[in-house]
Amino acid sequence: MEILIYILLAVLLVLGALFVIPKSNSKGKGNGAHPLGSGKTSRTYTKKEVSTHNTRKDCWIIIKDKVYDVTSYVEEHPGGDAILNNAGDDSTEGFFGPQHGTRVFDIIEDFCIGELKE
Repeated sequence: MEILIYILLAVLLVLGALFVIPKSNSKGKGNGAHPLGSGKTSRTYTKKEVSTHNTRKDCWIIIKDKVYDVTSYVEEHPGGDAILNNAGDDSTEGFFGPQHGTRVFDIIEDFCIGELKE
């Protein structure tokens, strides 16, 4: 009977630890996600710098004067290659279009790497 109690306590301890240990904040991003993420903007970029990141393998966008590295999201984008239409440029208008569900507004800050230099 004592062994059963010890086993039960061990299982409860492990389950409790699963709820206490913080979960990863990657939210489905690939390994190439930028480490700043979560809206931490500690760097500024010029439009010229952003414009060089305009491909599927290196995709940055500008939304409301913030710079986002969305490279790891390109393949997941529900709209397919539409995300590349403004790669390396301002995507504010397209981002706030009617095609986006609320999920995109929840995850976008995870991709923020800085702000646009004026």
